[in-house]
Amino acid sequence: MLFALAGGALPMLTVFVFLWFGDYSARVQWTVSIILGTAWVAGAFAVRHQFVFPLQTLSNVLAALREGDYSVRGTSARHDDTLGHVMREINALGDTLRWQRMGALEATALLQKVMEEIDVAIFSFDSDHRLRLVNRAGERLLDTPWERLLGSSAEELGLDDCLEGDTPRLAEFGFPGGGGRWEIRRTRFRQEGIPHQLLVLSDLSRTLREEERRAWQRIVRVLGHELNNSLTPISSISSSLTSLLGQPHRPDDWEDDVRHGLGVISSRSASLGRFVESYSRLARLPQPSPEDVDVGTLVERVAELETRLPIGVDEGPPVTIRADRGQIEQLLINLTRNAVDAALETGGGVRLDWDRNGARVTIRVRDEGPGVTNLSNLFVPFFTTKKGGSGIGLVLSRQIAEAHHGTLTLDNRTDRTGCEARLRLPIAESRPVLEDTSEQA
Repeated sequence: MLFALAGGALPMLTVFVFLWFGDYSARVQWTVSIILGTAWVAGAFAVRHQFVFPLQTLSNVLAALREGDYSVRGTSARHDDTLGHVMREINALGDTLRWQRMGALEATALLQKVMEEIDVAIFSFDSDHRLRLVNRAGERLLDTPWERLLGSSAEELGLDDCLEGDTPRLAEFGFPGGGGRWEIRRTRFRQEGIPHQLLVLSDLSRTLREEERRAWQRIVRVLGHELNNSLTPISSISSSLTSLLGQPHRPDDWEDDVRHGLGVISSRSASLGRFVESYSRLARLPQPSPEDVDVGTLVERVAELETRLPIGVDEGPPVTIRADRGQIEQLLINLTRNAVDAALETGGGVRLDWDRNGARVTIRVRDEGPGVTNLSNLFVPFFTTKKGGSGIGLVLSRQIAEAHHGTLTLDNRTDRTGCEARLRLPIAESRPVLEDTSEQA
């Protein structure tokens, strides 16, 4: 207001000087002075209103945005005015914040719904190890509603051990809502600048029991099949021989029948023994003894060991892996032997090659055989497509690959008939091998 009045002070003073010191009557002087003075003050008020009202509107809109009310908007913003441009930008900011808050609310609602429905116990502790957040699974685990849990210390809840030690890890715990084997995972985050810990407890007991049940079902199914294959003829032949020996008048060739029957019993018993030994081999995979192994030298050696068919080797980049030389060599020998068996059926060839992909090396064994019609059963113990095969070669090979933190896959080739086995292993110093695989087997 003062700036507006000062802007018109000099011209008004000049007019008043000419008016009052000129040759004018008193009536003219007062009339003109009142009119000019009123116009001067009214103009100052108009200028003040022109600037103050938009600024007050902007202040109110910004205050609403600061309070989280994104529905307030500034109106009467002119396009040929700087303040009008500022008003339009603040309105656009309000729209953006409103949509962002709506998205945040929807994301928060979804996160809360997921946390409520997920079958994993989730807890959040502040820097003083006081519980600040728990989901429905956590309530069931502690058998206490969340209203009584919030604010309790980790020691009071029996979760203090879970907030210490390595993560992730497996541990045995007993809680009011259930006990068993749990996977413990922790992570840190900040909320309003305060450090928090997020604790996730996954119950593995149910999953492990289900997998154990399925494993036993597979084992019993395989054992039952093999035992029946051996015990049925043994029982039948034993019954026939008993009946033959009990006859008062035996036929002339009864001794030949006895020898033949005993030979079948001996053969089936030996087959059953080999079957049990094969199962023992699956459970006695030795602990890997890692050393530096050059992939190129290893592949060329495996190719030279096969004498039934010349093995082609495609040179790859120089790669060194940290692995048990004997186990990896046996794995490649198994793959190469299977490839040669398949290639001999069609008169095709076998080729070995390797390539490096980041921190892993891929060793390929490709044959030109007939391929495999059922790929899903290749890694099932004692399943074999070869006459006289044991059905444990690929299973042992995959166990060796997994013991070295690698993978083994077998697929039919897409460029021609045949199979392609791919062994992927970490290169040296990228990851250590497992310390013990006997329990896994």
